[in-house]
Amino acid sequence: MMIKWQPWKIILLGGSMMLISVILPLLMVLQILQSSFFLNFLTYGLSVAGLLIGFIGMVTMVRVERAKQKFKDQFK
Repeated sequence: MMIKWQPWKIILLGGSMMLISVILPLLMVLQILQSSFFLNFLTYGLSVAGLLIGFIGMVTMVRVERAKQKFKDQFK
């Protein structure tokens, strides 16, 4: 079953994943969190996944807006 999300929610999800991937290394540098192999790869994975998910959200938003514009132009 595929879940249909609005494009702004997808962009928000990607942005929040990227924000977490910035905060975690900062906490590691400040030695609030102990750096580990797993945490480093988790941070990298969140960064890459957030970038891809945000990009997919932007592409989806553009496609929806173009479809709306095409529909409007069809009935002028």
